[in-house]
Amino acid sequence: MDTPCVAVAYSGGRDSTALLHATLKAAAEQGVQVLALHVNHGLSRHADAWQAQAQAQCERWRRRGRPVRFIAQRLDTGPAKGESVEAWARQARYRALRNLALQHGATLILLAHHRRDQAETLLLQALRGAGVAGLAGMPPAVERDGVTWLRPWLAVPREQIKAYVRRHRLAYVDDDSNDNVRFARNRMRRDVWPVLTDAFPQAEATLAEAATWAQEAMVCLAELAEVDLSLVANSAGLNLRAWSALSLPRRSNALRAWLRSSTGHAAPASLVARLLVELPRSGSAEWPFGDGCLKRYRGVLRYARPSQAHAAAPERETALIIRRAGLHALPGWGGSLQATRVEEGGVPLAWLAQLELRPRQGGEQFQAGIGRPPRSLKKQFQSAAVPAWEREGPLVYSGGQLVFVPGLGIDARVIGLPGQAQVALHWRSSSHR
Repeated sequence: MDTPCVAVAYSGGRDSTALLHATLKAAAEQGVQVLALHVNHGLSRHADAWQAQAQAQCERWRRRGRPVRFIAQRLDTGPAKGESVEAWARQARYRALRNLALQHGATLILLAHHRRDQAETLLLQALRGAGVAGLAGMPPAVERDGVTWLRPWLAVPREQIKAYVRRHRLAYVDDDSNDNVRFARNRMRRDVWPVLTDAFPQAEATLAEAATWAQEAMVCLAELAEVDLSLVANSAGLNLRAWSALSLPRRSNALRAWLRSSTGHAAPASLVARLLVELPRSGSAEWPFGDGCLKRYRGVLRYARPSQAHAAAPERETALIIRRAGLHALPGWGGSLQATRVEEGGVPLAWLAQLELRPRQGGEQFQAGIGRPPRSLKKQFQSAAVPAWEREGPLVYSGGQLVFVPGLGIDARVIGLPGQAQVALHWRSSSHR
């Protein structure tokens, strides 16, 4: 049986040194292996010396019987032009820590953030105009991408950690970049925090407590958004009439949650403010966002992405054979044709043995139902309220007869009779979700 292990983010500084030392004491009693993960950003001329000092400290502890392995990674990239050094370093550090932990069998990473860090985070987020999520600061525990990040000292005062280091006579790295006032957190620590705590001695505790309240509020807002979205959104998109019936705060909350779930990342406040004003208007409209576009059509908001298949511009397929149900990829058209067995209302399989795939050229006629007259595709799309981006994909013909149109379905003239083996067809575009 493999020995269980836990990882500690170990910069070599005072706080992470204290956390690693405390973790090693507990791990030795429980038979747990500890990984000391060190990320060398390469930003300081002392970076290699700090790594060497951290490694030497771990080696000393290992010789004393402590269950520790030192694992380091030097970053070979840097911030892009105009990118915040703080933001780049933070994102690169977390990415490297996750990869190192998983490579060496750990799914739990301990971080040494303490109560002062939490209080400072809340203040900085407030000064940046953050919402509830920003004011919630750092969570005590969170699971992301297969790794649990745990901050066991988030409620521990900074002075208590300093006392721990003195008591155990722990040597640590003193990062000179902490004196660089180009960074907002350093300016906060040098110029703001001493004045604030002199006027309000309990500032650290009360601000950290406020972050805890904000975390609870964030959870409540997420639960409220889930309730609201169950009423105003479905796989087709966000129903703007139902959404507009919510109060303004609930509209904003539900919209943020829908955008995050539909696109994979949070929307900027400026976009949310614009959408709150413009979405209730009539007519079609588009708003670029992320790697795609938000589109309003017939009272529904959808999110569409550009097709990676179209971006690669492969040659469009002109023929297809379907002998059974399944998914048939057509990368040249930017999607797939799904065939599903049905008892009635489908096209006979016999019609699909030799299919032609064509683009729209104008003049095509589609019969939307048995007994209804064939009409032009343009009129059929308008009647069925099919938005332009859902009309993508090939027109499917068999023996010169139109069989299937993306967005409209199967032409009524080819619907099978009872007892025939039939399939329903559905176009699945890779350009939107």
